[in-house]
Amino acid sequence: MQHFKLIGLALLCCSGVLLWGQFVHSQQPIHLAMLTSALDAAQGQSLVAAFEAKNPDIKIDVIEGPNASNLIEDLYTSSFLLGDSPYDLVMMDVVWLPKFAAASWLLDLTDRIPEADLADFMPADLEGGRYKSRLYRLPIRSDAQLLYYRQDLLQQAGIAPPETFADLIDASKQLQSSGAAKWGYVWQGRQFEGLAAVFVDILAGFGGFWVNPTSLEVGLDRPEAIEAIQFLRSTLEQGISPPGVSNYQHEDARRLFQSGEVAFMHNWPYAYPLTNSDDSPMQGKFAIKPMVHAPGLAGGACLGGWGIGIAKTTAHPEAALRVAQFYASPEAQRISILENGYLPTRRSLYTDPEVVAQYDYFPSLMPVVDQAVLRPPIAQYAQASDILQRYLSAAITARMSPETAMGAAAEETRALLTRDRSEY
Repeated sequence: MQHFKLIGLALLCCSGVLLWGQFVHSQQPIHLAMLTSALDAAQGQSLVAAFEAKNPDIKIDVIEGPNASNLIEDLYTSSFLLGDSPYDLVMMDVVWLPKFAAASWLLDLTDRIPEADLADFMPADLEGGRYKSRLYRLPIRSDAQLLYYRQDLLQQAGIAPPETFADLIDASKQLQSSGAAKWGYVWQGRQFEGLAAVFVDILAGFGGFWVNPTSLEVGLDRPEAIEAIQFLRSTLEQGISPPGVSNYQHEDARRLFQSGEVAFMHNWPYAYPLTNSDDSPMQGKFAIKPMVHAPGLAGGACLGGWGIGIAKTTAHPEAALRVAQFYASPEAQRISILENGYLPTRRSLYTDPEVVAQYDYFPSLMPVVDQAVLRPPIAQYAQASDILQRYLSAAITARMSPETAMGAAAEETRALLTRDRSEY
């Protein structure tokens, strides 16, 4: 009898251990993996800490990747193609979204988020998270190109800030001829994605388009595109832009503008706090505005920015959604703004008292973001951009005429889009 009692006690203990083990396991937090650049990993530590403090049942495992965004895209792509991606959350550039959504790598968020919760987002930023009218990405920070100008020089010369392309050319020539500025206008002319972004702004200012995502019509050989190329090329031919601009990236343009030798600069908002820093000779001497345009039209601003989607293969979609919604929330974006100076995707934050106290120029950026233009939201965007960059560079450097270059770019782009229309 004693023997059976001992067996029963042992079984009871074993059951208790098993139940306790199950209880402890059930209390372990869910781990969600997200790949980001090394810079984003460092700058995002406060966001991770703020989320985990409020959500102790979820841990965000940030995997630090290279800083080059194209390499991050390649790592995500490889992981999805292999079919066993380790990533639950997908931090992505706005131009990756069509490719990732078309490949069915992302969870459709359309019916998971009430429409009322999206009302505060800037329209262009929100649209950058959609593919074929379905929402796959919540925007967490924005970006839109703008025109920097030497406010002090324009005031001294009695020149109003330019509104049209002709105004920009005339003001540049006047300031250069008077000796007030060595160069009129700097931009990014190197054969890289930045050149495509500059072209998007100029093309929109002439009323043109690159690719219509609905009809897949290509507009690169239309008159508006030829005018856009001719404008950029003319800034070099007339000596308004320095000869080296055909090889400039963003920092090349910023450093030259910050040196005081340039009247106008085409660049992203990141350059503002750098150019206005305490040790900058340009502090307090410049202002910003939407990009110039043709008469009767509106300026364009190429939309950049980042957002978070959810991998379709995640084992924890609801937990991942909580993370994505937090990163896109006013609280998280305010942290990101105050610590890193990023532009918000929520309209309310552009006039938020705490934000404006630190960045008094933010309200002036709202109309720029309002006019933001998406690069073509097509699945084969990377290939389309490569085509455009090659022919833009050839036209800008006078290796081809604008008409020949844009005709060839249009033809290759149409061939690209025709090869597999089922992707769109």
